[in-house]
Amino acid sequence: MVLDVIDAHFHVWDLERQDLPWLAGTDGSITHTYTMDDLAAAYAAVPDINFLGGVYVEVDGADPLLEDRLTWRRMSADPRILAAIMRTRIEPWMRLPVFARGVREPLHIDSEAPGRCLEPDFIEGLRVLAAAGRPFESCNRTEDLGLALSAYRQVPEATVVLNHLGNVTPDTFDDDWRRVMTGFAELPNLYLKVSGFPTDDASFVSDVFAFVKGAFRPDRLLYASNWPVVDMYATFKSHVEAVREAFGDDEDFFCNNACACYGIER
Repeated sequence: MVLDVIDAHFHVWDLERQDLPWLAGTDGSITHTYTMDDLAAAYAAVPDINFLGGVYVEVDGADPLLEDRLTWRRMSADPRILAAIMRTRIEPWMRLPVFARGVREPLHIDSEAPGRCLEPDFIEGLRVLAAAGRPFESCNRTEDLGLALSAYRQVPEATVVLNHLGNVTPDTFDDDWRRVMTGFAELPNLYLKVSGFPTDDASFVSDVFAFVKGAFRPDRLLYASNWPVVDMYATFKSHVEAVREAFGDDEDFFCNNACACYGIER
């Protein structure tokens, strides 16, 4: 069976035009320019996958306004970019690109204080986003997940998309992680992206998937690749195959839930 796929989390960037300072702290394996054609080629190399497109997520670049312009031009030229999540600082007076389906303020980077998500302007910004019907993408350090849960409980009406299984690893897959993730699963408008995990520990992957499938409503789970960053901790093919083995050819997980979350018309 050929499976239709909407990728709820991918990145592209042009290093001839964009400065991504965080790449200096990586192993160099993804210090390249990436395009939508590259992503489509990665999917074409996995059997029985029909890549419909996906959700572009901001790349933590030095110039967010340049990223806005480049992303709008890419979207205008390529229908495979089905929605875009752009960079901003969450506060009631935040800049919100008109074309953006949602926004992200990276909470996992070194420059962000652990309690940033509990600051009053952040909480009020979440309320503004909720009123505007725009999702907030939450990418967190694992040790800060409890703080994030406390913040999102204050604004249950906000649609929050928790990135990359809370960035869990075999070392942090413990009772504390399970406890806070159970709390996230109880929020009425929280989605979880099934991405960001290393695939070389099959037992870890199996146990994480079993927990997630037991804790979260099926309509709140999103398939995502985190391409090309996935190449730093797994391979694209092993990621797709691990997720498909666990979730089967579930059309909601691989496609329809992303449409519901981001307002995508299939």
